[in-house]
Amino acid sequence: MVRRKVIAAASTLAIGALALSGCGATNSGNGEPDNSSSGSDNVNTKWANCTPGKGSRDTTSMKADGKKDLTIGAFNGWDESFATAGIMKNVLERDGYKVTIKGFDAGPGYAGLVAGDIDLLTDTWLPITHADYVKRYGDTMENLGCWYDNAKLTIAVSKNSKAKTIGDLKTMGDEYGNTLYGIEAGAGLTKVTQQSAIPKYDLSNLNFKISSTPAMLSQLKKATDANRDIAVTLWRPHWAYGAFPVRDLKDPKKAMGNAEVIYSFGRPGFERDFPKAAQLMRNMAFDDKTLSDLEDTMFSADKYGGKNQEKAVTEWTARNEAWVDKLTTGKLGQK
Repeated sequence: MVRRKVIAAASTLAIGALALSGCGATNSGNGEPDNSSSGSDNVNTKWANCTPGKGSRDTTSMKADGKKDLTIGAFNGWDESFATAGIMKNVLERDGYKVTIKGFDAGPGYAGLVAGDIDLLTDTWLPITHADYVKRYGDTMENLGCWYDNAKLTIAVSKNSKAKTIGDLKTMGDEYGNTLYGIEAGAGLTKVTQQSAIPKYDLSNLNFKISSTPAMLSQLKKATDANRDIAVTLWRPHWAYGAFPVRDLKDPKKAMGNAEVIYSFGRPGFERDFPKAAQLMRNMAFDDKTLSDLEDTMFSADKYGGKNQEKAVTEWTARNEAWVDKLTTGKLGQK
C-alpha cells in the first residue's frame, strides 16, 4: 500500500461515537486525520443499524452479467479495504470477470465512484467516519448493504490474563508491567485513550507509552513469545486479532466510543449493469474471527506482509472454500 494511515479522532468525544480513519496494519504512523470526520453533527443513526448480509440470496442460479470488466476501489492503508476487494476479485474472476483493484485516498475514491471511474467501493464506515461523503454523494451512490458491524477502537490484553474491563487496569496494572502500549502520538486512537479512557477510568497508575504502530505490534509479539501479559491500544478490524492471543477489555463507560458499520457502495447504474456482482456484494458478511484471519494471512509480517495480495487471498480462499460457498449461496448472513 502507498500511504498508510492510522485511526483519526472525531472532532468531538462527547457523544462517545468516535471516528476511525484508517486501519492499516503496517501504518507509517503519521496519524493524519481523515477530513471526512467532522464530529457529531454528521451522525445519522439510520446507518448504525444494519445486519451484515441482509438481503442475501443464492447467486448460483443467477444469469451471468453481460458486462465482465469492473474496477474496485480500495482505500490506501486500510487493510480491510484491500482484503474485501481482494476477496471479491477472487470470487468474481472464478466466474469469468476481469477485476482491477485501484488504491485511492477516501476523497478521490468517492469522487471516482460517483463519476463512474470506479465501479465499487467496499469500505464505507458509518455513521461517522465517512458520513460527509455519504451526505454529499448518497443520492448518487448505490447502497449494496453492510458486511461488518464491529469496527471500533479498543484496549486489548493477553487472552488469558486477569483484567476483564478497562477499569480493571487501575488495580491490576502490575499484571501488565503498569504499562499500556500505544501507537502514534497524532493518531485518533491515542487521543481517545488520553482524553477519554485514561481519565474516565482513572488510569494514572499506567505508563502510557506512545510510539508507533509497528513498535506496539513488536511489543505484542515479544510479550506473546515470552508468555507475558500485555495491554495495548488496538482497533477492529485488525490482523493482530488473528496473529496473537488477545481480547478486548470491556468498556462499560463507552470511553473508546461505539462500534461503526462498514458498507459497500456501487457507482450510479452498478446494479443495473452488474446484477449478479451486486448481489454477491449484498451476500458478503464477516465476523471478527474470519476477517482477522484473512487480514492476518495478507498483512502480518510473518506471512505475506501486505505483498503479493492476490496470492495471499488465493491461499486463504483455498483454506476457506466453505466460506466462499456461503458467500455465493447467500448464507453468510444467517445466524
